[in-house]
Amino acid sequence: MGPVRLGMLLFIVVVCGVWAGTPKEEDEDTERLPSKCEVCKLLSMELQEELSRTGRSREVLELGQVLDTGKRKRHVPYSVSETRLEEALENLCERILDYSVHAERKGSLRYAKGQSQTMATLKGLVQKGVKVDLGIPLELWDEPSVEVTFLKKQCETMLEEFEDVVGDWYFHHQDQPLQRFLCEGHVLPATETACLQETWTGKEITDEQEKVEGEEEAEAEAEMTKAAVNPTHDPEDL
Repeated sequence: MGPVRLGMLLFIVVVCGVWAGTPKEEDEDTERLPSKCEVCKLLSMELQEELSRTGRSREVLELGQVLDTGKRKRHVPYSVSETRLEEALENLCERILDYSVHAERKGSLRYAKGQSQTMATLKGLVQKGVKVDLGIPLELWDEPSVEVTFLKKQCETMLEEFEDVVGDWYFHHQDQPLQRFLCEGHVLPATETACLQETWTGKEITDEQEKVEGEEEAEAEAEMTKAAVNPTHDPEDL
């Protein structure tokens, strides 16, 4: 098999740290633990998404018991019931484990569901016979990374600490986005809310990935120029 391009090798070295757990400087975005802003952002996104999924239910719940006093059961629409909130919160942070680290993206956008471009690239290299060492067995590549596991644990801690705030929003303040009410209003100081404004447009990739792609394009152009200047001929054609 031919040699692997230098740009791709540099890209592999950068992303391997995410999986191997090697300490790096805090200002590098290739490997780091999630911030409080990122935890709150994903927590509120997951909860809001789950509530949106069940919000149109027309089910009516019967609550309470018929006692000797003649007190009747209460009929409560499921869409505004405490049961709906409890079910949405159940296993909420477990669903965070469905996220992957997309090392090619910047900021909070590095956390998203589905396979990352980085991992797809690495698996493609393995299929081509390139030896890629991430410090873990190949069969564990799809397991939650250190970052995602930490994200899940911090989600649980935050949810426990701000459970009453979430309940207050659900019953009294759903006219506001949960992210604004919870993260901006209760969890984060005003100076630490920047990640809440980050949205995915498909163009957010790390400077390192930009560099690698630039090197790949430059190398391809150089090869094309070389082929045009020095065309090869079959000896039989001469």
